Amino acid sequence: MAKLSVRAPAAPSLANAPAKPMARGPKIALPAAGTPAPARRRSLSFGRPVNEKGLTVFTRQLATLVKAGMPMMRGLEVLARQEKRPAFRQVIEDLADTIRSGGNLSDGLSAHPKTFDRLYVNMVRAGEAGGVMDSVLDRLSVFKEKAVKIRSKVTSAMVYPAIISVVAGGIMAVLMVFVVPKFQEVFFTMLKGKPLPWLTSVVVAVANLMRENLLGVMLTLAVGGTAFWLFKRSRFGTRILHWIVLRVPVLGDLLLKAAIARFTRTFGTLLASGVPILQALTITRETSGNVHLADAISVVHDRVKEGDNVAKPLEATKIFPGMVTSMIEVGEETGALPDMLTRIADNYDEEVDNAVAALTSIIEPVMIVFMAVGVGIIVIAMFLPMIELIKSLSA
Repeated sequence: MAKLSVRAPAAPSLANAPAKPMARGPKIALPAAGTPAPARRRSLSFGRPVNEKGLTVFTRQLATLVKAGMPMMRGLEVLARQEKRPAFRQVIEDLADTIRSGGNLSDGLSAHPKTFDRLYVNMVRAGEAGGVMDSVLDRLSVFKEKAVKIRSKVTSAMVYPAIISVVAGGIMAVLMVFVVPKFQEVFFTMLKGKPLPWLTSVVVAVANLMRENLLGVMLTLAVGGTAFWLFKRSRFGTRILHWIVLRVPVLGDLLLKAAIARFTRTFGTLLASGVPILQALTITRETSGNVHLADAISVVHDRVKEGDNVAKPLEATKIFPGMVTSMIEVGEETGALPDMLTRIADNYDEEVDNAVAALTSIIEPVMIVFMAVGVGIIVIAMFLPMIELIKSLSA
């Protein structure tokens, strides 16, 4: 009986012990205790825990699980268990912990700005407010899948020209630094002071300049590249470069179409998810990718804030084509602006695909011709003195 009397007080003490932590629970005691963990992860991780493709796959999988009726926390636990990237697995576990402690998914997303941008967080927050998380996640996954598809097409279109440029530059550098000087010694010995053809003289002079000042040339290229990078990072430089890019004959039209497609798809996705129009314009401005396009969206934001519609100030910016503003105006009049913006984005995405395919088909032969011309000039310059030598010997 004495032992039972000893254990009897222990049971109430254990029963009373959780009551105090539960009283502290609403004061976010658990998140406060878990705050050191994110600090350790930031010190061990560099850059983003996951790329855009991985984030797109995660969003699609989470949308599928939630649409199938699985609770959000359970779905996050399943995705965290199958995630192979440690840094991103920890991010997913943090999201599950946030929901487990009584928070919302948007709160957990906003705690990882390197992984989830404002568009992602605000769409999820709108889905939570409207109780349509399954449709919002599905819409967000479609948005990211299309963005990744366009980006991968543009990137793959630029891979081949970049490889050709590097190979051509390497071949010409080897010829100029190592091969041309050998021919120069042979010409000096066999021609016995006779003048070289003008093309050979130019090539030999450039080769001597590169060989004798190789360190200076490399240093100049490094300094020039660094200066250009700093100029591009500056506010003034960004505005200048974006202005120039939009006015390049073929590339400018392609980039403008891609920017319009990104703007309309982002804006339409946010509006369809329930995000207020002013907040949607602010987020779209930050993800526009071009300073001048962002300025135009800022003008639209201010005019809408004053009570105007979207189409008229958008047309006044003189950046968006008339077809875009007309379709947006029709969407506003019919009350189907999100659907109209999505149609515009689909149309421009298709035009970007066709333009990228056409540009790739043009760039490939042009790069090959440039490489052939560069190498051919060096080869011809080396053979001209030999032809002169053969003529003199035959005479």
